[in-house]
Amino acid sequence: MLVRAARRKARHDVFNHLGPLPEPLFLSWLCPAQLRFQTRTRRAATIAVKPASVEARKDRVATPLSSKGTRRSLSTAVAEQEPSFKEYVPFEGLSSLNTQHGSGAYGNWDEPKALSELKGFDPSTPIILNHSLNRKPPRLRGDRGLSNNAAELRTTLEACLRVGRIERASVLVKGLARAYAHDSKELLDSHNQYLRGAVTHIIRHRDEVALKAAQKWFEVEMKARGVEPDATTYALLIKASLQTLQGPKAERTVRRYIDLASHSDHDIEVLNLPILSDAELFQVTRICSTKYYQADEIVEETFNPEPVASTTSSNGVLQGSTGVSRDSRLVPEVRPMEQKGLGLTALKKSLSIFSDLTAMPSPNNLQGTQEENDKTLAQMRQQRMEEDAVDSAIERWREENEKLRKIGINSLLQTKPISALLWDWHGILTSLIEEEIKHIDEAEVNAHKNKGQANHERCRIGPYLRCLSPEKLSAVTILAAMATTKLDASNGAKLAVVIIHIGSTIQDEALAESIANDHTDNDVWGNISAGDRQQKLANLIKRGQISDSLTKLVSGKDKTSLGTQAGRDLQWSKELKAKMGAVMTSLLIKAAKIPVTREHPETAEKITQLQPAFYHNYQYRRGKKYGMLTTNTVLYEKMKAEPVRGVLAKHLPMIVEPKKWSSLNEGGYLVYPVKAMRVTPGSQIQRHYLNAATERGDMDQVFAGLDVLAKTPWIINRGVFDVVLEAWNSGKAIAKIPAEHPDVSYPPEPAPSEDHRVRQRWLRKVKYVESQKNGLHSQRCFNNFQLEVARAFLNERFYFPHNIDFRGRAYPIPPYLNHMAADNCRGLLMFADGKELGAVGMMWLKVHLANVFGYDKASLKQREEFTMEHLQDIYDSAANSLGGKRWWLKAEDPWQCLAACIELKSALESPDPSKFVSHLPIHQDGTCNGLQHYAALGGDAWGAKQVNLEPGDKPADIYTSVAELVKEAIAVDAAKGDEAAQILVGKVTRKVVKTTVMTNVYGVTWSGARAQVRKQLEDVIPNFQETPTMNYGLLSQLVVRKIFSSLSNMFRGAHDIQQWLGECANRISMSLTMEQLDRLETEVNDKGMTAPKPSKLGKSKIEAGSDDARFMSTVVWTTPLRMPVVQPYRNTITRQVQTNLQRISISEHRQADPISKRRQLQGFPPNFIHSLDATHMILSAIKCDEVGLAFAAVHDSFWTHAADVPTMNAILRDAFVRMHSEGIINRLGAEFEARYKGSMYRANVLADSPVGLKIAQTRKKSDYKGLGTDNELLIERKRLKLLQSDDPAQQEEGKQMITPASIFMEAANDQDLAPADELVEMGLGDMPTRNAKLKANQTLEVGDEDNIEIDEPIFDGADVMKNLAGISNDALDVDENDMVKQEPYRQLAKRKVKIWLPLTFPPVPQKGDFDISRLRESQYFFS
Repeated sequence: MLVRAARRKARHDVFNHLGPLPEPLFLSWLCPAQLRFQTRTRRAATIAVKPASVEARKDRVATPLSSKGTRRSLSTAVAEQEPSFKEYVPFEGLSSLNTQHGSGAYGNWDEPKALSELKGFDPSTPIILNHSLNRKPPRLRGDRGLSNNAAELRTTLEACLRVGRIERASVLVKGLARAYAHDSKELLDSHNQYLRGAVTHIIRHRDEVALKAAQKWFEVEMKARGVEPDATTYALLIKASLQTLQGPKAERTVRRYIDLASHSDHDIEVLNLPILSDAELFQVTRICSTKYYQADEIVEETFNPEPVASTTSSNGVLQGSTGVSRDSRLVPEVRPMEQKGLGLTALKKSLSIFSDLTAMPSPNNLQGTQEENDKTLAQMRQQRMEEDAVDSAIERWREENEKLRKIGINSLLQTKPISALLWDWHGILTSLIEEEIKHIDEAEVNAHKNKGQANHERCRIGPYLRCLSPEKLSAVTILAAMATTKLDASNGAKLAVVIIHIGSTIQDEALAESIANDHTDNDVWGNISAGDRQQKLANLIKRGQISDSLTKLVSGKDKTSLGTQAGRDLQWSKELKAKMGAVMTSLLIKAAKIPVTREHPETAEKITQLQPAFYHNYQYRRGKKYGMLTTNTVLYEKMKAEPVRGVLAKHLPMIVEPKKWSSLNEGGYLVYPVKAMRVTPGSQIQRHYLNAATERGDMDQVFAGLDVLAKTPWIINRGVFDVVLEAWNSGKAIAKIPAEHPDVSYPPEPAPSEDHRVRQRWLRKVKYVESQKNGLHSQRCFNNFQLEVARAFLNERFYFPHNIDFRGRAYPIPPYLNHMAADNCRGLLMFADGKELGAVGMMWLKVHLANVFGYDKASLKQREEFTMEHLQDIYDSAANSLGGKRWWLKAEDPWQCLAACIELKSALESPDPSKFVSHLPIHQDGTCNGLQHYAALGGDAWGAKQVNLEPGDKPADIYTSVAELVKEAIAVDAAKGDEAAQILVGKVTRKVVKTTVMTNVYGVTWSGARAQVRKQLEDVIPNFQETPTMNYGLLSQLVVRKIFSSLSNMFRGAHDIQQWLGECANRISMSLTMEQLDRLETEVNDKGMTAPKPSKLGKSKIEAGSDDARFMSTVVWTTPLRMPVVQPYRNTITRQVQTNLQRISISEHRQADPISKRRQLQGFPPNFIHSLDATHMILSAIKCDEVGLAFAAVHDSFWTHAADVPTMNAILRDAFVRMHSEGIINRLGAEFEARYKGSMYRANVLADSPVGLKIAQTRKKSDYKGLGTDNELLIERKRLKLLQSDDPAQQEEGKQMITPASIFMEAANDQDLAPADELVEMGLGDMPTRNAKLKANQTLEVGDEDNIEIDEPIFDGADVMKNLAGISNDALDVDENDMVKQEPYRQLAKRKVKIWLPLTFPPVPQKGDFDISRLRESQYFFS
């Protein structure tokens, strides 16, 4: 008894100690180091323990679990009563397991590796999800107030469960059973969601009646529908039983569910799910003692610290929450930029949490160090910023109104502050919402009686209105409406934009509140240990209980959520957001009144009356009628003078280290929900692939890389900030900060007698000036936001949570202040943790200063000398930035140059510069990184030398090399008398060609390149007099032709790879998958067409609708990090939605939308290269973190401390070499073959070619005449099946069949296929034909999102930079004089013959002879 008591006392956690193990379990394949190992689930009925493995266990010595000394008594001699932990090692000997995989041509992909190592994978077994059969969401009969859309029913189910409407949730699940197959994942998830909601209700109310109802649902409803329960189902029922029943009844119930789970091989998964708490796990193992060793009993404890006010040190410096001393010096205010709308003051109020520390209590009664207490306070402040912004807004409105009431100010006064006004609206709107919910309750009760549309809509949106309290719903609506109506009062905002924004805001707030509630749901779900249950469970499983459940445990299949995750992944549809937003907008229009005082025209008496603050009206714009929401003019003037305080804190940098990413939805901010990937709305396929990859551990490296980027701490560079603030408040244009009142002059208007073409040019120039002026104003407004954020974070240590786009490129989530922003933001940022310069840091600090100045093409020694030659200028810049010689303003990146000047001056003035602690990030930039990847892929020796893959004494400059080649070619043409070339002699510079060279690798089109060069030529030749025969258009056309020709010659291998990538995308986008073909045959057979013969199929189309509507296959590939990439480009359809305000048009992305062939094809090469540079960055980030380096990145620009630059450079080179030593293109080709196996694609053959003529003759025969290519598809598929048959007779029958495809295969090859129109101008350095150029000019405008593949916007002000650059569609339309008169494009296009072929891919282009390993010796690869 003493021994047992001592054993219980020694155990503090259910999993810290093993139970009594007379026959210890040994499962070699459950090694914790292999939990990320990927394999298909396979049966492992028995696994023998080899004697050698047992002996090996005895040889290993483990660290004792306790080391309290050598004294012991009889009661503590536990070690003598059970096997020694020193001898027992349960996870060992992985090599003894036959995994059926092993080393192949693509690496030993089952070998455990560090996160910074590339984990090879077998391209013949990629993740494949069958999304080609996606159809529009099932539509049902919409009765009893239910939607007829199955997808919306699922989101409604989640909303009902969130607000406790269990009965209605049951109706929804039954409705979903009519939409989905009984074995579908969607239906099972819906049942589990319903059970989770029921279990939550059961536990909170200890309701045995509800428990019986849940058990009946499991026993009757699920069985009647044929729904097979999974581990989540059983775990929920077991939890409810343990929490509600007692004694033998509870034990019998638990045993029954465990037995049922065991029969379906789910019992181990049940214990592993995060559903059963540690205490409940103890009860299960006690009840089922024949199956499991008994776990330890748990006594749960909680601790809630009491808030205490913060303190101030004796020297007057307020101690911050993160160890950063708060400088008590007065910081000047940022001079506000006059701007429309609410944003600036809203932002400043949100930032008040940083200046008003008295409002944030500090827990100083914790038994910890000062650092630990600081972190606790930071956590509290961060959580407050994310959680209570809406509640704080309500409180501010109430306080403002209370102040006015106390001093007796009449509520009808027009001078009433806007905060008090909003409080009035809030109260009225809250009452209206409560009244509306009562109407909804009545409509739901009488759903079977009331058939009206209004009641139907009320039942439909009822669950969503209840997701938030009426008070919070009212405040969210007011804030969202005010934010979207900040335009000019006479114009207002489009109603569709307003209501969808309100609906989206409500959804986000409801989701955030749901997550916050889950975090505080321990009263229901109990404490679940954060440790790794997979290893711990192995210690509780008795011999003979090994099954496929354990295999799933290892492969990650057990990580099923509680049922809420499935609901959170379901985004509200645009239609639902519109209906929600319309209801709230209509209530707001009723509630929001504003006092307006006017003078009577006759009596001059002052009359005050309440008028609506918002109006719903209609306006005509460009011939179209739009519904608008406009603001009352009085409210608009009030908003300009006193903007409302909004909710922006959720998007600010974090003052604590961000949460690590563990899934698509878990990571980043503490409470506010963000996703690990920026997925296009409605693009569920990418989410499905990511979830599948996460489950099997394929996203571990990507998540680890994002965590490395996020945990880098930053501070504001106070020296630069003071200069920026002084420059800003001066109102002058300084260092890329626009002037407050820019001096922009308009061109003189031509005389009325001038030719109309002269006036057209004048109007174009006026538009350009207007665009430039608006761009400067927008940029200054955005700079205002950035400065306010920087000012608030002056004394803070902060972090940037990151996420990725669909290609894997990382971006900081905070939109205003981040290191990816413009030069002024980068100059303001420093690493929070400094590092001594050491032996090499001073040199790299000098090199960095030369780089940001613009002197970055010389050798490292020359750059260092450049800095020393300008040492006097550097000291003057640092000491007297705005009053001195202003040398730093001449820099290419002036604010970063100023930061480097200040840092270098401080280092040189320190007693020992090598001991100077530097916080300045040192940048190492790639040389046209896209071309670096292409040169490595193609093995181009000459191209590799131009982009510094080849070692050299000084850095090569691809832009200068291309400029020299262009100048030489133009000189030759000028010598031959070419007028355009003679004008361009001496005018082509590096700057003229740089943008086009840089974007050519990312898919810039001919017209896009032409516009880029034209803009540069307008700066180089500003006074050029254009004529109809000679103008900027013709000059830019000549330069672009020379640029493309030079690139084609320099990167021959890269050109071939780009063409190969485009051709692969072309075939994929025009293919039908094997599943689609099977369905097609089934549909034909169901119609009685059992044999696919020409005479049987008839002449009609098999499928109705658009000819290209069937093509659903998007380009999917796997990066070297194992992350699946799905191109999201699809053609969306606009549809009408009726709301209670008006009918609106919405365009919503759906999985069932057909793909956009042009975007799929032209987007693939640049997206593939982006995925490679993202891979390189992630690998480098993880390795830098492993060796202790600070790391930040801006795509292909990597930052670290000056002392660590050599180490980081070595890591960058090594990661690049490892990537490109693995045969990336060959592996991609093998993956495509496996992924699209069995598909067929529609190819084109020129009609006048020999094979085209022969196919045409065959189709004229009686069997094929008028048959159509769709029916030919089934005939061809039958032929292929016969040829693949084992029966010689069937093989012979297939050989005798004559089809267009068989004719093509006998008489031609891939070289005879007509290239896709989209491939004409996409190759690296390709020059399109005159027809293609004409088509591009006619169909594409500069700035078209399809004209060039660009990144997603990093911050809300991305369009500011575009406007500033003068890239305006109107300003840069193609001039009619630039156009070469041609016949219409369609008349010149050659006729093509369509045929169906098995989907194969062209041979991978032959690689050049460049040895990538030579890169390790190149010091200028990144410099």
